[in-house]
Amino acid sequence: MAQQVRSSWKRFAAGGIALAVAAAPMSSWAQTQSDAPAQAQAPSAPSQARPSAPGAMLPAPAPPSTSFNPPPSPPANMAPVGPASIADLSEGLLDAVVNISTSQSVKSTGNGPQPPQIQEGSPFQEFFDDFFDGEGGQQGNRKVSSLGSGFVIDPAGYVVTNNHVIEGADDIEVVFPNGSKLKATLIGTDTKTDLSVLKVEPKAPLKAVPFGNSHRMRIGDWVMAIGNPFGLGGSVTLGIISARGRNINAGPYDNFIQTDAAINKGNSGGPLFNMRGEVIGINTAIISPSGGSIGIGFAVPTEIAENVVRQLIEFGETRRGWLGVRIQPVTDEVSDSLGLDRAKGALVSGIINDGPIKNGEIKAGDVIVSFDGQTINEMRDLPRIVAESPVGKEVDVVILRDGKEQTVKVTPGRLEDSVQSADAESDDPQADDAPDTDDGNDQSAQQSKEPVQAYGMTIAVLDEDRRKSFEIAESVEGVVVTEVAAGSLAAEKGVKPGEVIVEVAQDFVEQPSDVTSRMDALKAEGRRNAHIMIADKAGNLRFVAIPLD
Repeated sequence: MAQQVRSSWKRFAAGGIALAVAAAPMSSWAQTQSDAPAQAQAPSAPSQARPSAPGAMLPAPAPPSTSFNPPPSPPANMAPVGPASIADLSEGLLDAVVNISTSQSVKSTGNGPQPPQIQEGSPFQEFFDDFFDGEGGQQGNRKVSSLGSGFVIDPAGYVVTNNHVIEGADDIEVVFPNGSKLKATLIGTDTKTDLSVLKVEPKAPLKAVPFGNSHRMRIGDWVMAIGNPFGLGGSVTLGIISARGRNINAGPYDNFIQTDAAINKGNSGGPLFNMRGEVIGINTAIISPSGGSIGIGFAVPTEIAENVVRQLIEFGETRRGWLGVRIQPVTDEVSDSLGLDRAKGALVSGIINDGPIKNGEIKAGDVIVSFDGQTINEMRDLPRIVAESPVGKEVDVVILRDGKEQTVKVTPGRLEDSVQSADAESDDPQADDAPDTDDGNDQSAQQSKEPVQAYGMTIAVLDEDRRKSFEIAESVEGVVVTEVAAGSLAAEKGVKPGEVIVEVAQDFVEQPSDVTSRMDALKAEGRRNAHIMIADKAGNLRFVAIPLD
């Protein structure tokens, strides 16, 4: 036991000696480091610098300064960091942006508490009758209020907002930035563009803002939104134009400006300004999973809104142009089958009877590539451009027919008159245009009437038996598709039994063999797709491109 104690003491003493030996150089190094600054600060008195005793502590650091030293000011010629302030611009526009307050009476849903079943003559019956009758009287109709935004477009008191802000409202009130309120009258509304015009009667001219040209705005341009998000009036947000020509399936004339300027609930109907203080859009919709802004907002461009607002003020309704044609997209396959260099324009699949097209200026199978000087890049451009054109004014329409470009004159009608014309489309049996029937004496002619199979379709003559069997209208002419093989090229393109092939590559077909011979000819010409006009049972036309490979 004693031996173990002595051994432990020896190990402890040896460790202490080793630490002392190691500490000596460190002490000398620390002394050297502490002396170096002193020597640098007082080089004229080296004799006063004395080495410190071994193991002396390092000097304490200087206390931190309490004063703030700002970075140096940038040179006068240096460009400012970040966008310039919009305070002056927004200050001059705030008075023209208003809150739209609406109220309407809605019927109670009846989901409140129901009276208990009380036995007739119970002493509690009177009590429950009084309580629930009173509740029932209050639940009959209740007032619901909502807030939106708008802006003054005319000092006389015309205010623009969204239709969904005031739709169904019993009372509409315009609240100005200074807190004053005026009752508003609905002048007109357009559900297709979600725009409405209100009228107030001010005692003095109001501050108004002008429309700008949204067509000149480019992606990346700065824009400013002013509105009433969540009831917080006069809110200003800044952003850029993220995209143009957005189609969000809100209506037939979608051509929205997309912006990342914050737009929230209550901003609807408010203006989107350019940096000149001109309205270039009316804030209408947002995409948001949470209900708040995530930087994806949409505004109706003034290139659409300005004409709508002008018509609502002048007529109390919109008066849009109407061409009277049925159209479909020009796909890559259809473009190739027509011999076009690329997919563009709107493909005419049918002409509405008694419409503006009366003399065959435009025919089924034509591709409209320009209307009144405006290029038609895709199908959805045509309805919007036609709608904006004046009713009754003759315009130039550029079409592609048989691979050649032609210019025809067309006078658009009025869109609101189109319903009756569309209903009357299939009234004419077109008996005079029906092809002559063959007597069947010629053997080759008889063979041409036999059903044929091509590209997954079984094609047969459209005789009276098949017309009745597939319930095909008398006005439809061509050859009927009796069967479509599952997974075939025709099935992939949506061809169904009972549909009628009217034309192949703009050539009318009378016999099943006409289809195969025409498609073989197209394949020999190097065409990759066959352009086929197909009619459904009622006679509605569409075009299908069948691959010839």
